[in-house]
Amino acid sequence: MTTVTLIGSRLADPGTEFVYEGEADGCAGCPYRSQCLNLDTGTKYRVTAVRENAQTLECAMHDGGVRAVEVEPASVRANIPSKGSFAGSKASLSGPCPYVECPSHEFCEPDSVAFDEEYRISEILGDPPHEVCHLDRSLQLVELDMDG
Repeated sequence: MTTVTLIGSRLADPGTEFVYEGEADGCAGCPYRSQCLNLDTGTKYRVTAVRENAQTLECAMHDGGVRAVEVEPASVRANIPSKGSFAGSKASLSGPCPYVECPSHEFCEPDSVAFDEEYRISEILGDPPHEVCHLDRSLQLVELDMDG
């Protein structure tokens, strides 16, 4: 589902992904608040289009101003337990991992994915990028659908 919102002009390119973190201190009193603060906090979005002929508006948070773009929730790559998971099923993350140097860490603790929530698997991508899981977890890399 596409939503129109305002984001920093430097980020206003199709394909740009970001996690919406909610209102910042500089947003107080801004006349464009309702156009910027219309996304779900903690959700990862992808810019799908930049609105043509939209003017750049001044912003207290973005030094280059903001522009109108179309966004949609982005899918997220994540490592999940491999047992019983298949495209179309629901899954959740295994839990926190202290091994931040592991090549899989960003997939074991991906942005915008909560440990206590279930997400629909849109695609099984295969083996995770690590050679050995230091927590002895049996994992596979998947694409999670964040929009349902």
